Amino acid sequence: MGLKVAVLMGGASFEREFSLASGKQVCAALEEAGHKVVPLDTTSDLVPTLRSERPDVAYIALHGKHGEDGTIQSLLEFLDIPFVGSPASVCRSTWNKDSLHTTMATYRAMTGEPPVASWPQGICVARDAFKDMGAATALDLVEERVIGGFPVAVKPAHGGSAMGVHRVDCQDDLGEAILDALSFDEHVVIEQWVEGVEMAVSILGTGWDAYALPPVEIVPKQGLYDTAARLDASAVDYYAPVRPLSLSPDEGDAQAIRAEIERAALEVYRAYGLRDLGRIDVIWDGAQARVFETNVSPGMTDLSLFPAACRAAGLTLAGVLDRLVSQYAR
Repeated sequence: MGLKVAVLMGGASFEREFSLASGKQVCAALEEAGHKVVPLDTTSDLVPTLRSERPDVAYIALHGKHGEDGTIQSLLEFLDIPFVGSPASVCRSTWNKDSLHTTMATYRAMTGEPPVASWPQGICVARDAFKDMGAATALDLVEERVIGGFPVAVKPAHGGSAMGVHRVDCQDDLGEAILDALSFDEHVVIEQWVEGVEMAVSILGTGWDAYALPPVEIVPKQGLYDTAARLDASAVDYYAPVRPLSLSPDEGDAQAIRAEIERAALEVYRAYGLRDLGRIDVIWDGAQARVFETNVSPGMTDLSLFPAACRAAGLTLAGVLDRLVSQYAR
C-alpha cells in the first residue's frame, strides 16, 4: 500500500521556477510508484495544511533559500514529520560554500582516512564589509590572496543554479561581479578558477552505505554552465556516464580517474553527513578532483543531473524515490 507523501516545492527563493519543475517530476514519479501525493507550495498555509493532511513522509523538492539552508528541514523536525534528505543541521553547513575546508579538516582528523578530494582556495567577504567598511578599496589584494591570481571565480557564498556566478579575468571587472553576486546573498566567495572536465556525481545512501552513481559530464556549447544554460536543452551536451576520453586517452587510466572522482565525492558527502541523496559537483583538472559545490536537494527536472545519473545506472526515478520515501514509513 502506498504512502501519503507531501511534496514541498516552489517557495520564495530565486530558484522557485527550478523547484516547481522538480516538484512536478517528483510528484509524477511517486504517483507512478503507487503513492498518494500531496503537492504543497511553501506558503503561509503550509503548516496548517501539513497538520491537517498528516502525511506519512515529506519529500523536499525546494531549491535555494529555505529548501537547502535548513529552514524547511527544521520546520519538519519541529512538526515531527519524517522527510527524505539531510537533516537541518547538515543543511545549514552545506548551504555555506565557505565551510568546505573546515568540514573536511574536521572529518579527516576524526577518521584518519587518506584524503582524496581537493577544492579551490579562496576568500569569503561579507556585503557589509564592502558596503560599510571599505573592502571595495582593497580589491587590488585579490590577485595575491587567491593562489594563482586571475582568473578567479566570484559567486554568492549561499545559493545554487549558478546564480550570480562569474569568471573574472582582471581586477577591473571584479567590482561589477562582486556586486552582482551580492545581489543574491550577503556574502561573496572569490576563489581560484579551475579549468577541466566538469561533472556532477549523484549519491544515494547514508554514511558508509552511500554509493556514487555514474558521474555526468557537463559540456556547455559555449560559455559557462550558467543559469541560462541550465534552462536550455540545446545549450549543453550531457554525457552519462562521463566519457573515458575526457579523463584520459588510456582506458585503464580513465577508469582509475573516474573511481578517484567518485571517491572524492563520497568523501565530501560523508564529511558533511548527508543523508539519503545528494549531488557533489566536481571538476577534474587533469590531476585532482576539485569539489566546488554540495547539493542536498538535487534538481529533478528533465534537464537535471540526478535523473540522468539514475538512468545511466539502470535505475528509474520512480524506483529510487519509492525506496527513499518507503524507508520512512512508520
